[in-house]
Amino acid sequence: MPVLRLILLWHQHQPFYKDLVTGEYRLPWVRLHALKDYYGMVKLLDEFPNVHQNFNLVPSLITQIQDYVAGTAQDPFLNVAAKPAKDLTQKERQFALQYLFQANPTNVIGRYPRYWELRERFREHGYSAEKAEKYFEPQHFTDLQVLSQIAWFDEFFLEDKDVAGLIQKERNFSLDDQSFVIKRERELLAKVLPAYADAAKKGSIEISATPFYHPILPLVCDTNAGAASSPGLPLPQNRFRHPEDAREQLVRALDLHQQVFGVRPKGVWPSEGSVSEETLAIAHSLGIQWMATDEGVLGRSTGVFFQRDGNGRLPAHLAERLYNIHRYENGQTTMHMVFRDHTISDLIGFVYSGMDPGDAAGHLLHNIKEAAQPVLARGRDAVVSVILDGENAWEYYPKSGREFLRRFYDALQREGGLEAVTVSEAIDRHHNVSPLPSLVPGSWINANFNVWIGAPEDNRAWDYLYHAREFYAQHAAGATEVQRKLAFEEILIAEGSDWNWWYGPEHHSANDRDFDELYRKHLSNVYQALGAVPPDYLSQPITAGEVRPAFTPQTAYIHPRVTGDKVRYFEWMGAAIFTADQRAGAMHGKQFLLDSVYAGIDSTYVYGRLDFAGPVPDMEFDLVVNLESWAKDEARARRILRLDAKVEGRKLAEWKIDGREEDSTTISPNGEDAKAALLRNFECRVPLSWLLANPGSSASPQTSSELAGQPKQSAAAIAPTSRLKLRFSLWHDRMPVDALPVEGWIELHLVSEAELALGM
Repeated sequence: MPVLRLILLWHQHQPFYKDLVTGEYRLPWVRLHALKDYYGMVKLLDEFPNVHQNFNLVPSLITQIQDYVAGTAQDPFLNVAAKPAKDLTQKERQFALQYLFQANPTNVIGRYPRYWELRERFREHGYSAEKAEKYFEPQHFTDLQVLSQIAWFDEFFLEDKDVAGLIQKERNFSLDDQSFVIKRERELLAKVLPAYADAAKKGSIEISATPFYHPILPLVCDTNAGAASSPGLPLPQNRFRHPEDAREQLVRALDLHQQVFGVRPKGVWPSEGSVSEETLAIAHSLGIQWMATDEGVLGRSTGVFFQRDGNGRLPAHLAERLYNIHRYENGQTTMHMVFRDHTISDLIGFVYSGMDPGDAAGHLLHNIKEAAQPVLARGRDAVVSVILDGENAWEYYPKSGREFLRRFYDALQREGGLEAVTVSEAIDRHHNVSPLPSLVPGSWINANFNVWIGAPEDNRAWDYLYHAREFYAQHAAGATEVQRKLAFEEILIAEGSDWNWWYGPEHHSANDRDFDELYRKHLSNVYQALGAVPPDYLSQPITAGEVRPAFTPQTAYIHPRVTGDKVRYFEWMGAAIFTADQRAGAMHGKQFLLDSVYAGIDSTYVYGRLDFAGPVPDMEFDLVVNLESWAKDEARARRILRLDAKVEGRKLAEWKIDGREEDSTTISPNGEDAKAALLRNFECRVPLSWLLANPGSSASPQTSSELAGQPKQSAAAIAPTSRLKLRFSLWHDRMPVDALPVEGWIELHLVSEAELALGM
């Protein structure tokens, strides 16, 4: 019987946040993700001995974890979290407010009521550390310091008796509690790397490597590779070509892995799945036996496009091409290649977090089996490769996605004819290898390098790197060995892909300025290490201006007609606006269907408008609008409504509103007061009274308060509500495909029109 072999590869990576000159960490994500994700991802496999997996650990991540374990990391974020609140300076208090709330609001902060309460206090002051700082007492800061650390603890670490007891305390933490958390962090960080070494020794995982500082190897070898994958792409003024640096990045990676894990890696996940024939030749010369990248690179290299049907399935001839192991041979270079199923990998990264864990696990297994079925039906073994980021996705899952993973791994173990294997195991067992005579350079993002080169910011960054590298080549001989070593290390760090990830139009985060400043600092350190003054241009930001804000609050009452036929600009003036930030996120491949949403109130209704990223999608789908009303001092929503709209043939087939009161009684309001429409965009309105909402004393009493036969609500029942929360989502085949906001809610303040105009 033919066998389905599943390759799961989790890529674990963080940029190099350390300034080698000052020794200070610019951002805390290595420590926080090492506490939250890395240990549990591999430890979970102890429960599933027949599920073998692959973990790709980037060397620059490993060295930073080692730095923390050794106690030598100078982390200002940890220092602020550890310092007694009463001793914090004003600057440190503002620093704490700016950074200690940088976490997923729903699944990290929202898991701890006191942490959420403190975030709400911060939100009330516009998320401004300068404005909010004076309203936080020392006890507030102590609670924030403790909870901002515990919130990142791995699920396994939360089971510890001492940690669990601290969580039960919930608030009013002491200095002893604070000291305990900081001390425990270092103890827990020390467990991470040994857990991977133990799992590799048992054979349950294979550990692969990435070039040391996560560079885009084809571009380090030659920036002209950018135009090879995207003809006509604007290139930097100066051609950067240093294949010797690419080789050095790989050699250092292999050496570190052997030192830390006791085994020299057989395989490499090149940074961002970026490959070229030149980089394969370098890897082959160093003994690398396999490399992995995305299906798009295979498609371009073989002249095919992996087009799927409406169910996401490939036709048989394309499935046979993708679900296989390939062997690249060109001259003296040979390399086994596996290619990532882009669609299935993205389901884990972008879709399943919004589903019930059991349903998501079942859907994933079904998708994998269905994808391979055309190959198995022909009596051939199939190899399906699922490769994705192994840390950032879990912030969008409740409890770091552990229930989803447990259910999925359990299903894998029980499934006959399916093997969850390491890449090396798949190569050893698979016999129908496909030859691959040539390879088009590309990455796992659109099979090109456009994220990292081509845009003005990207090219400027490459030119600055070119000049620093040239300066090193001209002056290194006259420097001491210590100076040369430091300067070259800074060059290797600056070659990392993470800096250019945030330059250009594709990506954006709250830490754009930090990344820009740290990149320019690494380049400045090259000159300083060699006894020179850095060029003036390195003191100026590379990044362009600020991106448009994702959210604009409501500034005036609105009274739009609900027709869906055209955008009437003036009718929606004053509405709250939430815009999809298609540049955001640390992963790529998400399909954006929704562009922006508008929401607002008048004295009688709440209105919503959803604009699509293009035409109304030509498929059957559901639109869901979740609405909640909240009173200021209540811990739960006062009323919850859900508007469900079914769309068929780009038309609104049917819609309804379901409500759930505190006693969970289901109601189904319909009638003239509520409306929904879909033509060019989707629009809706719902009476505020259905949400037990009253926008303020200046508003007239509500009259349309009957809910499908429910008794009218008294003014006393309506009055306490202070805000509404809305969220729009698009579902296809019972899965959430896109949502605005992706996390959290749009919030509307229920105040009078006069108060709204005053910004109250």
